[in-house]
Order: sequence, then C-alpha cells, then structure tokens
Amino acid sequence: MLFMRVAFFTINTMDYEMYRCIPNTLRKYRRASGLKQQDVAAMLGIKSSSRISRWEKGEGIPNLVNAMKLAILYRSMVDSLFVDLLHNLREEMRETQEKFWAAKKK
Repeated sequence: MLFMRVAFFTINTMDYEMYRCIPNTLRKYRRASGLKQQDVAAMLGIKSSSRISRWEKGEGIPNLVNAMKLAILYRSMVDSLFVDLLHNLREEMRETQEKFWAAKKK
C-alpha cells in the first residue's frame, strides 16, 4: 500500500482508486436530450465521438470549457453532470481538512 505525505498528514493512495472510473450522469442527460454521441461531439467541435464515449464511461473527464458546454447543451448545471463525483470530493475534502487542522494544532 502506498502513502503520500501531504502538508502535515498522510493520505492513503488507495482512496484515489475511486477516481479510476469517474462517476457522472453524462449518458443520462445526453439520452434525455435525444442526442447521439456523434451529435454531441459535432456540437462541441470534437472530431470523434469516442471521446464522448470515454467521458460517459468515466474513463476520462471533459475539460472545464467542454463541461460547461455540455451543461449548456443538456440545460443543466456542471455539478449535476458529476453529482456523485462532487459528493465524493466533498467528503474527501472534509476529511482532508479535518486531518490538516488536527495536525496543525499539534
């Protein structure tokens, strides 16, 4: 098991395994919009729909501009497209802050 030293505390790198598949609702929103992956790729100016497929499968994540374009296209908010990821990150940051402040008090 690997550990990283960050600031004043240690983080177990196994915690980051959950991000190997990035949770999202992109496919749900695309289908609800009645669009194909090829349609979305064309509207975003992306040559291949395989990138859209990878995003939907959680194998990658769009950059901020493309995430915003997707939110506009799907008439949603960016955080709605990645609600589970947002929840996981909030929990992770809460734990990180607790460890940080506990170490700082020592």
